[in-house]
Amino acid sequence: MRDSFADHFSSIAPEYATYRPRYPAALFAYLAGLAPRRELAWDCAAGSGQATLDLAPYFRRVIATDASAAQLAAAPAHAQVEYRVAPAEASGLDAASIDLVIVAQALHWLDLDRFYTEVRRVLAPGGVLAVWCYAILRIEPAAIDDAIRRFYSNVVGPYWPPARRLVENGYRMLAFPFDELPAPAFEMVADWTLPQLLGYLGTWSATIRYREAQGHDPVEPLTAELAAQWGRSQRSRRITWPLLLRVGRASHARGVV
Repeated sequence: MRDSFADHFSSIAPEYATYRPRYPAALFAYLAGLAPRRELAWDCAAGSGQATLDLAPYFRRVIATDASAAQLAAAPAHAQVEYRVAPAEASGLDAASIDLVIVAQALHWLDLDRFYTEVRRVLAPGGVLAVWCYAILRIEPAAIDDAIRRFYSNVVGPYWPPARRLVENGYRMLAFPFDELPAPAFEMVADWTLPQLLGYLGTWSATIRYREAQGHDPVEPLTAELAAQWGRSQRSRRITWPLLLRVGRASHARGVV
């Protein structure tokens, strides 16, 4: 059990909101199609709303919670969305009120036993829990891709929190005590310039921890290496992240084992 909130991102909330990639629209259409109703969705550990607004076209209301007030302050406003500061494990939501719960790129930070108990409490009959993560990006040419992977593993690698291993394994090592459904494959796609990519690398939790420990920014030495391969810095390159998705229904929820 985690005794306190591991706050990796509040210090860079504006950068996180700017540089994190968006999830594919098809993902939210798929999840909405699984929900028993379209009344209320909960975006848990919503951060600065990377997934929140994409739920709004499908549900009458969306509640987004996060333990970080700074993160939520950077999230975009929407008439159908309510932002609340609350831990995932004690949401304050009404029992049996939620049709869809999502956790985007954050399940590895949560106290799973307590969170799953909360999910079972708030989900309406037939309600759905969807969790997903994405690992390291893919980009061409190979020289750029290789440089980023070296940065990921060798430069900031020692500063990744232990929970990062769960992302690298696509959450398959985590208990998921729900009636799991087969999920289609999705990926995120972005056409980014070099400054956008560098901004994203700066939001990695390992990069933040490196800066705090070493007193300088590890992205700066990488910039020249990538620029030599990139060409004009404003040229866009296609970047992809495979999404690793797990989905389950509450109707056959089982106890955590």
